[in-house]
Amino acid sequence: MALEDYNKAYKLGKKDYQARMMRGMQPTLEVLDDILPAKGSYSEIPLGLVQIPVQQIVGTKTGGRSNAFAGNFMPILREDTEFAQKWIRLSTSHVEEGIREPIKAYEYMNKFYVEEGNKRVSVMKFFDVVSIPGIVTRILPKRTEEKENKIYYEFLDFYEASQVNYIWFSQPGSFVKLQKALGKEVKEAWTDEEKLTFSSIYTRFTAEYYANGGRKLKITPGDAFLAFILLYDYEKVCEKTTSELKELIAKSWEEFKLLEEEEEVELKMNPTEEKKPLLSRLLSTGAPKLKIAFIYAKTPTTSAWTYGHELGRLHLEQTFPEEVITFYFDDATQENIETLIEEAIVVGCNIIFTTTPSFVQASVKAAIANPAIRILNCSLNTSHRYIRTYYARMHEAKFLMGAIAGAMAENDRLAYIGDYPIYGSIANINAFALGAKMINPRAKVYLEWSSKKDIDVNENIRHVQASCISGKDMVIPEDASRYFGIYQLENGYPRSLAMPLWHWGKFYERLVRTIMDGTWKYDDKSDSKKAINYWWGMSSGVVDVICSQSLPNGTKKLVGLLKDTISRGEFNPFSGVLYSQSGIVQSDPNSSLSPEQIVTMDWLLDNVIGSIPKEEELQEQARSVISQQGVKRG
Repeated sequence: MALEDYNKAYKLGKKDYQARMMRGMQPTLEVLDDILPAKGSYSEIPLGLVQIPVQQIVGTKTGGRSNAFAGNFMPILREDTEFAQKWIRLSTSHVEEGIREPIKAYEYMNKFYVEEGNKRVSVMKFFDVVSIPGIVTRILPKRTEEKENKIYYEFLDFYEASQVNYIWFSQPGSFVKLQKALGKEVKEAWTDEEKLTFSSIYTRFTAEYYANGGRKLKITPGDAFLAFILLYDYEKVCEKTTSELKELIAKSWEEFKLLEEEEEVELKMNPTEEKKPLLSRLLSTGAPKLKIAFIYAKTPTTSAWTYGHELGRLHLEQTFPEEVITFYFDDATQENIETLIEEAIVVGCNIIFTTTPSFVQASVKAAIANPAIRILNCSLNTSHRYIRTYYARMHEAKFLMGAIAGAMAENDRLAYIGDYPIYGSIANINAFALGAKMINPRAKVYLEWSSKKDIDVNENIRHVQASCISGKDMVIPEDASRYFGIYQLENGYPRSLAMPLWHWGKFYERLVRTIMDGTWKYDDKSDSKKAINYWWGMSSGVVDVICSQSLPNGTKKLVGLLKDTISRGEFNPFSGVLYSQSGIVQSDPNSSLSPEQIVTMDWLLDNVIGSIPKEEELQEQARSVISQQGVKRG
C-alpha cells in the first residue's frame, strides 16, 4: 500500500515538474538561501514550536535536497532509490501511528522553508494534512515601502494578537479589516476560544471555496473570506450550516471574481445612448409598470440629502405617470434596512434605490438573494458586482463655486465646511480650492468638518475671518436657515451668492429610461468583471450651479462660460500642474487627472488649510458611512 502511495506521489511530482518546465518555471523546490536579501538586511527571530500550515511550506532552506522533489513537494526519484524507501517508511508510519516529530523550518514573508524534515513534509502534503509541528526561525526583513513588505509587517501585528498564520491577503490593510470584522481592535489579543472558532469557520469556508474552483482565481482564500464576512457578518457566518455556507459561497462568486480586478470599478461618465429604433419603442408601450422603491436613511423633513432624493422620486412620478409607480421607506437604519428592502420586494418593486453608502452591504445581500431585482446604491467607488451604484460629479459644480468665492472674497480667506471624508468629498474640496485659486492666486481655503467631534465650526470660521463660506449644499423647506451654498456674512447674517444643485430627478429619469428602452444591459459587457458606477455630471444635466441675483454680471458670465466648457468636455478642473500640501501631484501642464484619480483622492491642495480627519476623530454617527466609503489614505 505504501509503495502504491509512493508511485502516486511520484506521478504527481513528475506531472508538476513537467508543467513548471513548460511554463519556464523552476521545476524543483524553491531554495530560501537563493532568495534571501543580502546579509545584514534581515534578522533572525526564534519562534519556538509552531503549528505550520502545510500549504504554506514552499521550499527548503538549502539546495541539498531540493532536486529530490518537484515544486509541489512530491518526489521525483524512482521507487528503487534509498530516498524512496525512506519516504515509504514514513508513509507507513503516518498511516499507522501519525508523524509527531517536529520539523525544523525557517519562515520568510509567511512562507516556510524546511531545514530538517523534507520527506515528512512531502508525505504530509500527499495525505492533505492541514498542519505540521515545527521548530521555526523567522527571517525578518527590513521595513520597506514595497507592497509585499507592507502586507507582511501588517501580518506581524496580526500574528502577535492572534497567533494565526494560515490566512494571507494580497492587499495592504486587509489584516486590520479582518480584526475589525471580528469586532476587535487592531492589536487586541485573541482568546483560545476565538482562535478555535476562527479556525473552524475559515477551514469550512476554504474547503467550499476550493470546491467551487477557488484555485483558478488570482486572489487568496483570505481575500475571498474577508469579502465574504464583510458582506454577511462574521458572527452570522459562523452560525451557518455547511449546506447554507456552500449555497452562499456559490451565490457570491461574482464578488470573489471582482477582487481579481486591479481597478474594480468601471466609471460610466455619461448615460448609455439609446440604441433601439423609434418604431420598437412605440410598439413596447404595453409593457407592465415599473415599481420603484426609494429607501432613505432619514426623512425629507429632517435631512436635506433625503429631501433631494425625494424631489427626484416625485420628478419620476411626474415624468412617467403611466409607466412608473414609486414607493418610499424612510428612517432606515443598519438594524432595519434589510427588512425594508424585503418589504419593497414583497410589494412588487423591481427597482430599488438605497440612497446612502451605509446601506451598500444590505443592498448586495438582497441582490444576491433576489437576482431579478435591480438594486442601486447611491455611493461612489463601491466595488460590488451584484448591484450598480450612482453618484454625481459634484466637483464640477464645486469648481464653479470656488471661482465665485474667489471673485467675491474681500480678504483672500475662504471657508469650506465638509461633511464626511468619503470618496468624492475630497475632490469637491480640491475643486473648490482650484476654482478660487484660478480667480485669486492668493486665496486660502480654511477647511472645517461638521462631522468631527468636539468642535465648533462656526466659531472656527469666525476666528479665521473668512469672507466667503461654502456651507451645506441645500436645506429642507422647514429650515429657515440661509447657511447653504456660497454665502457671505454681513453683520452676522448670511447673504447667499450661489448654490450647487444635485438634480436627482434628472439622474433617476435617465437611469429609468435606460431600463425602459433596453440600454441598461449594454453596460454589462460580457468581457468585463468590474462593478458599474454611474458618475454623471454637468454634461448629463444632473449637476448645476444656481447664482444669486445679487452676483455681479461679470461673475455670472464667467460661471456660464466655465459651465459650458466643462459640459462639453473641453475643460477638466483637475488639469495642468497641481500641488498638494506635501508636494507636486501633477507636473505636466498638458495633463489632466483621470476619473479614477479624482475619485480616490487622498490629498488636499496646497492652498487648503486643514486636514482629512481620521475615523477616531469623527462623531459616532459618521462611522457607518466612513467604514463603507471612507477615503483610504496612503
